[in-house]
Amino acid sequence: MSQLENRIEQALKNAVVVALGEAQREADPMLRPAQNPRFGDYQANLAMGLAKQLGQKPRDLAQKIADALPNVPGGDSFQKVEVAGPGFINLTLTLDALNETGKAMLGDPHLLLSCVEEPRRVVVDYSSPNVAKEMHVGHLRSTIIGDAVSRVLSAKGHVVIRQNHLGDWGTQFGMLIENLLEQGTDLGSVRELTAIYQAAKKRFDAEPEFQERAKQRVVKLQGGDEETLKVWRQLVDQTIQYLDGEYKRMGVLLEPEDVCGESFYNPMLPGVVERLKAEGHLVENEGAQCVFPEGFKNKQGDPLPMIVQKRDGGYLYATTDLAAVLHRTQTLGATWLIYVIGLPQFQHVDMLKRVVTDYGWIGPNVTMQYVGFGSVLGTDGKLLRTRSGGSGTVKLSDLLDEAEEKAAAAVKEKNPDLDPERTQQIARAIGIGALKYADLSSDRVKDYVFDWDRMLAFNGNTAPYLVNAYVRTQSIFRKAKIEPSSLDLTALAVKEDAERALLLQLVRYAAAVESVAASLEPHRLCGYLYDVASAFHPFFEKCPVIKGDVAPEVRASRLALCELTARVLRQGLGLLGIQTVQQM
Repeated sequence: MSQLENRIEQALKNAVVVALGEAQREADPMLRPAQNPRFGDYQANLAMGLAKQLGQKPRDLAQKIADALPNVPGGDSFQKVEVAGPGFINLTLTLDALNETGKAMLGDPHLLLSCVEEPRRVVVDYSSPNVAKEMHVGHLRSTIIGDAVSRVLSAKGHVVIRQNHLGDWGTQFGMLIENLLEQGTDLGSVRELTAIYQAAKKRFDAEPEFQERAKQRVVKLQGGDEETLKVWRQLVDQTIQYLDGEYKRMGVLLEPEDVCGESFYNPMLPGVVERLKAEGHLVENEGAQCVFPEGFKNKQGDPLPMIVQKRDGGYLYATTDLAAVLHRTQTLGATWLIYVIGLPQFQHVDMLKRVVTDYGWIGPNVTMQYVGFGSVLGTDGKLLRTRSGGSGTVKLSDLLDEAEEKAAAAVKEKNPDLDPERTQQIARAIGIGALKYADLSSDRVKDYVFDWDRMLAFNGNTAPYLVNAYVRTQSIFRKAKIEPSSLDLTALAVKEDAERALLLQLVRYAAAVESVAASLEPHRLCGYLYDVASAFHPFFEKCPVIKGDVAPEVRASRLALCELTARVLRQGLGLLGIQTVQQM
């Protein structure tokens, strides 16, 4: 909660004690923002629960609490307290309470967002593309959601360790390296590597002799053959360089040093299997070594195995993930492990969590959390595919190109006098921002429809709409020839309805970020920022700041309100990884 909401909660608890006695001090006020301005600013719904407990009518209890509220510490924050319906307590804040909170926000670079008292070391596992393959639309959500989650947790003071679990090991590298060595092909860009990979796969499927040589190449790779390792290292290095360019283009905070690929855990895998065996968990099943976490069954109702070693001695993703849990908790010292991966992977993460928990590999102080997400759909309701309508997935670079192209067209239409270089800079920020926001503004567990027209619209719940609100604040400062740093921020004193409605949204910033930190659901912050922008635009239209006959004190207050709006939008969008611009 924000400081303001904490104050409201404490006042309600004090009123409960006065009205009902000390025994009810810990009753949850069940405070929430009012959904309709007609019902005030906040609503407390505690009377219904207390009524069942105390055997009284909820409306009578609500009235007792409401009557006590003006006479307790913090009770002077309310302009109006009303009981409605079966026992809702509707609260309307005074202008003084709102203005004081707004001034406090302006005086704090973090906008009253406080850090947690006990920071945790958090590993966020996200993006996770593969070596020698271009990123595609399937990597979009993990990368964007993981980045937003990491930013929010960092803002709350947690120590965030980003981990890009790169797919840089496995049998496919035998096929790829063997083909490269035989063909004498120089390593080109990752886009060229994708074609080389496809050619190698075609040979692997069609040529038994090549298939056998590729399998032997895997053995050489695993055995440390220097010729093989040299090509493998080149593949990995080139892929990491490519990824770094894509991440920087997207404004994603993943660096090359955050890469911790599957190969990193190779030396640990025999120890994982040996530990499972020594602890008596390992079971042979059709020649493979497995564990059977409790509570998981297949379609036939039989216990579902987690295979950790194949019949031929090879290891699987599960083995690597077990090793990663040990590394992240024991070596990195993390107590919170977050996995940002698609919903189809839920069972795998759930089984992994059950194994390490039931076997005592992690303690009760360690949290493993699955941040799952749905798919990206085309306007036809099916998985997003290439423009040609084929079965191929859309490449991420193509999406980014198209985002910038379409944003550039929109910016030119809105402001044709901008020079080409500035237009391109703005187009990148707006296009990439629109792409991110369309993803993040949707509840992550749901599929969402990818629609350029909707996500680039300058109205509705879109990045351009929010950024345009920010641009309007900056245009006011430009026209007034005022630097925001020179403003008298203590002049904030809203009075008009449109001013009040805007400030009411702004003071909820910390609570909105807190909500995302607790739920790991970025769409909550998107919804909040949309409410801020939706409140700013009517203020902009109805409340002149520098035009007309505006009293000096009103002008000063409105300039401070514009600056607070700008900070909230800039910092809030920044937590989503979205860049603001000065003009559009």
